[in-house]
Amino acid sequence: MSLAHAGHAGGGFPAIALIPAALFWAYLAAALRLRDPGGPGWPHARTASFGLGALLLAGGLAWPAGDFVGHMWQHLLIGMLAPLALVLGAPVTLLLRTLDRRTGRALVHLLRHPTARVLGHPVTGLLLTAGVLWLLYLTPLYRATLDSPALHTLVNVHFLLSGCLFAWSIAGPDPGPHRPRVPVRLVVIGFGVAAHATIAQLLYAGLFVDVPATAAELRAGATLMYYLGDLAEIALALALLATWRPERSPRRRAAGAVAANA
Repeated sequence: MSLAHAGHAGGGFPAIALIPAALFWAYLAAALRLRDPGGPGWPHARTASFGLGALLLAGGLAWPAGDFVGHMWQHLLIGMLAPLALVLGAPVTLLLRTLDRRTGRALVHLLRHPTARVLGHPVTGLLLTAGVLWLLYLTPLYRATLDSPALHTLVNVHFLLSGCLFAWSIAGPDPGPHRPRVPVRLVVIGFGVAAHATIAQLLYAGLFVDVPATAAELRAGATLMYYLGDLAEIALALALLATWRPERSPRRRAAGAVAANA
């Protein structure tokens, strides 16, 4: 076990867990600027969501990762639960409303770049989250993170960023000019549920995985992934459906226009 893991397991509060507090402070400062007299305002619900995400992220970073169960709690908090709450806070929209016009246009142009179209597709997010999760447990990668604090941190950063990317591509309220239609995103969520359920079952049975943990730890960690992972995916699907506005066909739009002008 690495020194970082040993210190974490011993109950010390890691300084890195303070980063989410700084992020929330910056978000809150921007939101308060919009709520100045005469300002456009900013929804309290979005601020609360981002604050919850920052809290979940801090909890994941501070969670003792001395065994596989602790690692799984970290993964669920950092890679699945916190990203959804952070994304639903619409931080990019908030940033666009507080930046000067020139910088804001540059950011919008960046979001419309073809590379952003590929990175912002739900399938890309699925490969970066569930795909790398399979790589983590079916190869020596997880074993390597136990001996390398830097690699352990890098893996956590990857799951945070890829989790945010996936949640944004599925149900983010921030600008997403290249998102596919809702049915496509729901299908991608279904594949995500299947991918998490399958790796959880392999972990539970101890088949094909390279995880140095006891059978009891594997079963406990797999159970967490199976049930809490499903809850996170369901929450993502509900967030998508809550913002779904069915598209009207051209024929129906034309009929509505005729009726309105009659």
